[in-house]
Amino acid sequence: MVHNLNFKHLYYFWVIAREGSIIAASRELHLAPQTLSGQLASLEESLGGLLFKREGKQLILTHLGRTLLPYADDMFRVAEELKRVAALVTTQQSIRLAVGIASSIHKLYAYRMIEPALKLDREVTLSSRSGSIDFLVQELDHHRLDMVLTDRLPTLQRDNPLHWYELERSSITLFAAPGLSARLIANFPLSLDSTPFLVSTLESPYVHELMQWFERQGVRPKVRAEVDDSALMKVLGAHELGVFAAPTAVADEVCRQYHVVPIGKVDSISERIYAVTRARSAVNPAVEAICRRSLA
Repeated sequence: MVHNLNFKHLYYFWVIAREGSIIAASRELHLAPQTLSGQLASLEESLGGLLFKREGKQLILTHLGRTLLPYADDMFRVAEELKRVAALVTTQQSIRLAVGIASSIHKLYAYRMIEPALKLDREVTLSSRSGSIDFLVQELDHHRLDMVLTDRLPTLQRDNPLHWYELERSSITLFAAPGLSARLIANFPLSLDSTPFLVSTLESPYVHELMQWFERQGVRPKVRAEVDDSALMKVLGAHELGVFAAPTAVADEVCRQYHVVPIGKVDSISERIYAVTRARSAVNPAVEAICRRSLA
């Protein structure tokens, strides 16, 4: 049985595992390698087993080490976040905001969601990354992101302290370059039959609903291109390669930026944008500013 676990020794173990060797960890911790080896041995003795084994010049985690590492990883990442939170409360340093954006979200829409955080009185240092919702939620859970913007809710486990907020919902508008739009507006949506259409290959819920809507209208657009980049889809549309869809909420910006024309709106289909956060993230003023616009 383990008594009085020394958290400083556990931290040393975490750094050694992260750096891959005692020499590298000793440089990171500003300790002599001999001192660090002694502290690691003390931890192993208290735990009743080895945390590493040597294979040549490499340190390899044992079964005990692999078991402990995820717990230590969570503990010290939370500790780093705690230091950041304390600094935010007691100083006026810039606010760090790391946002994950689901690849299927139109980037103009993503900016619309983030904008309240960028208008705070304090400076906000923004970093963002795109990817699948499952990957981004995993990054959020491991404290590498402060929040995730998504157009579909992930599966939230009961033991996972994640929260979600519906930030906005918007109908869908179809756009085309001026050269195509003139003949499409008058008899919309029947005018879309056999018309070149640009399809997103990303898992955005409204895309599937839109294709079903076309079918109910007796319309069969001709798929001209399948793309996984919302910005590229707009560029292709601007060059008269086909019609594309985007949220009505950003219609004016889409028209201004890509010089296209709205040809019709589909009110029965909505894109919803959600913010997914950890429970503790509410203390981040930038996250709070974004979630404050929740529809709930």
